[in-house]
Amino acid sequence: MNTTLVHPNVALFSGEKAFPIIPSCEHFAGSEKLILKALQLQETIGPVFDITCDCEDGAMAGQEREHAEMIVRVLNSEANKVRMAGARIHDYTHPAWRLDVDILVKGLGQIISYITIPKATNAAQLSEMIGYIQAVAKSNNISREIPIHALIETHGALKQVFEIAALPWIQVLDFGLMDFVSGHHGAIPASAMRSPAQFEHRLLARAKAEVVAAALANGVVPAHNVTLDLKNVETTFSDASRARNEFGFLRMWSIYPTQIQAIVDAMKPNFDEVNDAANILLAAQQVGWGPIQYDGELHDRATYRYFWEILQKAKLTNTPIPNDAAQAFFS
Repeated sequence: MNTTLVHPNVALFSGEKAFPIIPSCEHFAGSEKLILKALQLQETIGPVFDITCDCEDGAMAGQEREHAEMIVRVLNSEANKVRMAGARIHDYTHPAWRLDVDILVKGLGQIISYITIPKATNAAQLSEMIGYIQAVAKSNNISREIPIHALIETHGALKQVFEIAALPWIQVLDFGLMDFVSGHHGAIPASAMRSPAQFEHRLLARAKAEVVAAALANGVVPAHNVTLDLKNVETTFSDASRARNEFGFLRMWSIYPTQIQAIVDAMKPNFDEVNDAANILLAAQQVGWGPIQYDGELHDRATYRYFWEILQKAKLTNTPIPNDAAQAFFS
C-alpha cells in the first residue's frame, strides 16, 4: 500500500489547467427582490447553483448606475453567504457597459464569480471588453482572474466561436436561443424557441453542436439556454437532459426558481457512475496513479481524469459519494 497518498488535483493536473468544475445551473435574477430571494434559496437548498445578477435586462433605462450599485451592495452584504454570484453587463453597443464594469469590478472584484458578456458579434469585440475588464481589475489592485462568460447568440459570434472560446479569462460559452432565432428573420419559426424543435431544427442543432465543440476544445464549459415554460418542471428536466445527453452541454440557465432543482437533477452524474469513480480513484491512488484493472477493464490517467471530474460534479450537485472517497478527496 502506498503510504504517500497524492491528491488527484496534484497527480492528474500538475502544470496543466484543469477543466472548470462549476455548478450545472445558472439562475438569472434582475431585481433586488429576486436577487435576495435567489440568495436565500442558495442558503436553503445548498450551493448547487450560481446566481447571475442581471444588469442588461434588469436595469431600467437611465437607472444603469443605480442598478449596478445595488448589485454591489447586495453581494457585499450578509445575504450573500455562499459567494456564488456573478453579473451580466450590457452589450458592446450599449453606452453603459463600461460603467457596469467600473462599478462591478471595483466593488466586487475579489468575490464576483463571473461577468457575463451578451450579444457580441465577433471575437474582437469580446477581446476589447475583456481587455477593459482586465485593465479595471489591475487599476483596482485585483490580481485574481475574473471568469468571463460569453453569450453566443449572433451569427458573427457563432462564426468565430472557436476564436472566442480561446480568449483569455473565458470560462463559459452560453448559447442564447431567443436572440439567435430572432436573428434569422423568420427562417427559423418561433416554435423553435421551445422543445422539441429547439433540439431538432437543423440550424439550431448545428449551432448548439458548434458552441459545445468550441467550448470543450478550449477547456471551457458550454451552457444551454433557458426553458420558456416556467411552471412545468418536467419540461425543464427534459430540456436539461436532452441538452446534456444529446449535445454535451454541462450547464443550463434557469429563469424561475422551480427550474433550478430540475436542471441540477437532470445534469448530475448517475449513482452507479459515481460509485465506479470512487472505487477506481481510490485504487489508483493506492498505486501512485499508475494503471489499474477494475471490473475487468484497464484504467489509467486518461480515465482517472474523467472519473475525478465525475466525483467533483457529484460533490457540487449533492449526489451521494461513498464515505471512503469523500474522506480521501474532499475532507
